[in-house]
Formats: sequence, structure tokens, C-alpha cells
Amino acid sequence: MLPYQTLEEAQISVGRNLTFGETLWFKYSAQKSDYLLYCHNTLFFFIFYTLVPLPWVMIQRLRSHKFDRFKIQPRATHSLSEMIHCYTKVLLTFVYSVCPLQILSYPIIKWIGIRTSLALPSWGEMLSQVLVYFLVEDYANYWLHRMLHCKWGYDKIHRVHHQYLAPMVFAAPYAHWAEVLILGFASFLGPLMVPCHMITFWLWFILRQIEAIETHSGYEFPWSPSKYIPFYGGAIYHDYHHFVGESCNSNFASVFTYCDTIYGTNKGYQYQKRIFEKREKGRRRSS
Repeated sequence: MLPYQTLEEAQISVGRNLTFGETLWFKYSAQKSDYLLYCHNTLFFFIFYTLVPLPWVMIQRLRSHKFDRFKIQPRATHSLSEMIHCYTKVLLTFVYSVCPLQILSYPIIKWIGIRTSLALPSWGEMLSQVLVYFLVEDYANYWLHRMLHCKWGYDKIHRVHHQYLAPMVFAAPYAHWAEVLILGFASFLGPLMVPCHMITFWLWFILRQIEAIETHSGYEFPWSPSKYIPFYGGAIYHDYHHFVGESCNSNFASVFTYCDTIYGTNKGYQYQKRIFEKREKGRRRSS
């Protein structure tokens, strides 16, 4: 809850007139507790996990050659009932693993200094912090993910996520509850090291969720982020990891490719990528 009750008090505290965004934030958050604002992450997870995958679901259900030619594993299909089953399983895992974590982690959020007060951060500050979070999370996730591919970790935990040899959008957070908590730590590590405003905190988890959904989409379109963002792996990068499955010793990174490049865990993918690119050239010539 903000420490000031009126716009005038807020302006005095900030030392200037409030921007339009700050006025909206004041009106929305002034009477809400910091804990309630923090719990918005739960709501955002449900909203974005439900809505963002829908374009890919519709594209897959259309089964049009226009889109199927961009499918990374052309023969792989997922029925609507399979998608719904995956969706409900993720929500159940979310209820009994993520929600308790949401409750227990709030004291840590307060302790590290995630703030809700004015002034709001600039766009430059928000984007630079989110970039740091992506880099920190990617490095931590690389090693945690690689650890989960040891025999015990894979057999007891990570096998659940690899149930789908061909990823689909709803399977992005499909995992054993223990994996959700283990890899969730990597997502919290960036804000833990570089505290931010609550709005930046929301933005970070929203973008990370959207990225995970895109990575598990199973499609590599000409407009995919991997075509424009340096070192971004994208769907084709992570699809290889799922396709190989248990024996995969490649492509452990969650977002970027620098860790796999540095530690030499991308050689199998590089070979497969050359085959995929030849196939794409053949498709373009025939279309």
C-alpha cells in the first residue's frame, strides 16, 4: 500500500507532477496491499498462459499448408483433447506448487526491496533490468536444467517435461512440481540480485512466460524472434532438445544460446540445423 493517500501527497513525495502512468498507478494501487499487488503474478500466469497460446492452437487446428510448412516436426500432431489435457494438468500443478510458493516467497520479495511506491521506473530502466534478468536466469537455468538430465534427475523429475517429444504451446510449463520449483528459483534470481519496481517484476514474468510459450510452439516462422534477436534460441533450438529426449546432451539453455556455445553443448544441434536449413531452402524453391 502506498504511503500517501492523495495525489497531492504523492506529488510532494515525488517532488514533481505525476506522469499519466504514475497517476494511473496511484489510483490503482493506493488502497491495495503490497502482498495483493505481488499476487497479481498468479492472475497474470493464468491469463497469459490461457490466451497467448491460442494463435498457435488455431494455426495447428487449421492444418493449412501455408502454416504447416513452418512446422519444425512436420509429422507431429496434437489432438485438441491432448492439448486440453495438458492445459488442465499444468493448472493443477500450478495450484499445488506455484500458489504455495507465491505465499511463502512474499517475505523475500519485501526483504530484497521490490517496491510499489512512486516514482515509476523509466522504460530504459525497466528494459535494462529485464535484460539482466533474462541473462541471469538463462545462466542459472542452464546448469539446473543440465543437472536435471543426470540419470536420477531425469528419471525422477525431468522425464515429465519430456513426455512431449514434439513440443506444443501448452506444454511450456508442463513439468513435475519439483522441476517447477527448481527452475522457478532461476527466474527469481535476477530480481533477487537487482531489485526493481513491482511493475518491472510483473513485466519480467509475463515476458518470460510468453518466451517459454513461443519456444515450445513447434513452429519456426519467418517472423519468429530467433530471426531478429541475437543469440536467441527460439522454437527450433529447444525443439531439438525435446526431439532427442532422454539422451540429449545439447541445447540446455532456456532462452539464449551463449551457455551452450561456451560449454560446447550445441554440437548435435548445429548438425541438425544444417539439415533443417537445407530442407527450408527446398521448401522455398517448391512453393
